[in-house]
Amino acid sequence: MPIKNHTVLTPLKLAVLGAFSTFIIGCGEAPASGGHGGMPPASVSVMSATTQDVAFNIELPATLSGSKEIEVRARVGGILTSRNFDEGQPVSKGQSLFTIDIEPYKLAVARANAVLQSAKATLSKAKKDVARLAELKDNKSISQSDFDNAQASVEIATAELNKANIELEQAKLNLDYAQVQSPVNGVMGREFVSEGTFITGPEVLLSQITQLDPIRLRFGLSEREQLAMRTDQAAGTLTLPEDGHWKASIKLQDGSQYPHTGLVNFSDIRINQSTGTSELQAVVANPEFSLRPGQFVRVILSGAVRKNAYLVPQRAVLDNGTGKFVYLATPNDKGMTVALPAPVKVGEWVQQEVDGVVNNYWVIRSGLKQNDQVIVDGMARIFFPGMPVAIADNSQAQ
Repeated sequence: MPIKNHTVLTPLKLAVLGAFSTFIIGCGEAPASGGHGGMPPASVSVMSATTQDVAFNIELPATLSGSKEIEVRARVGGILTSRNFDEGQPVSKGQSLFTIDIEPYKLAVARANAVLQSAKATLSKAKKDVARLAELKDNKSISQSDFDNAQASVEIATAELNKANIELEQAKLNLDYAQVQSPVNGVMGREFVSEGTFITGPEVLLSQITQLDPIRLRFGLSEREQLAMRTDQAAGTLTLPEDGHWKASIKLQDGSQYPHTGLVNFSDIRINQSTGTSELQAVVANPEFSLRPGQFVRVILSGAVRKNAYLVPQRAVLDNGTGKFVYLATPNDKGMTVALPAPVKVGEWVQQEVDGVVNNYWVIRSGLKQNDQVIVDGMARIFFPGMPVAIADNSQAQ
């Protein structure tokens, strides 16, 4: 009877089976030398943890507004004869914006001047009368009462002269007011009253001016951040600008830096119950009028200093889901250097320039001590805590 399930091993099959057996044997062999479990130490770079004073900056969203929003009103009434500006264009302080019919005010000046001259003549005559009557009084040719009346006339004429002077100054002032001038450098809004309209005076709004130089930044600082800063200041780990006068820089929407800086000049003592923030204001020069009211920017507040802080490159700080940590290159009891995780509490981000390159760092608030060897490069080669590491020659990596 034929034999079933009989496998014939041809020369080709025997060769394949032999190669597969050799592969299995090779995979089962352990390395002849190496680190933990035969694994070679991971090559890493480290930096020595040392304290230093670093700039403490705050970046916040902010909105811009004109330093002054001014309503343009006439101080005198009359027919509006001309508008002397272009809507939306810059104007200078003292520039004429509107002209009110000036002829009536010229006549008022002339009339007041005539009254003044009359008052001067009346006073001159009254003084001459007193001088003449003084001689008659000495000769007892007139009564004391007549002489007193003459002196009273001088006093009355003097008062009338003063009154005439005031009325002339008022008439001249009204003539000046007929030219409605800009009180500041700024940008004009639209006109609200057209030429040829009769206006009654200050109750009529003619236009508006926005003063753009300087410009104001308004932003909110949270109560939590303020409490944290005060706590650090009391502990001596943070110094704040004197009187709260932070230096204010502007970052535009495209990430570019605005060239001019300013100072915080106002901090509201009240906390907004809706947002949990208090309002701050900074004033920044805007000579080119490139910043406009309503614009959204980011303000960078500087001038504070974090004292005795540890800085670690951001790439060296890892997160395991329960918190942040760094690896420290630490000798063990077997004389080997191993990577051990150290939980850390981080603060703010800091940028520093090293050899022309801007690097990003975390401020480490706790978890490090002086001269700890923080692994800053090669963390991807560390597969488990306690893994042996070999420190590269350029170990002070930044």
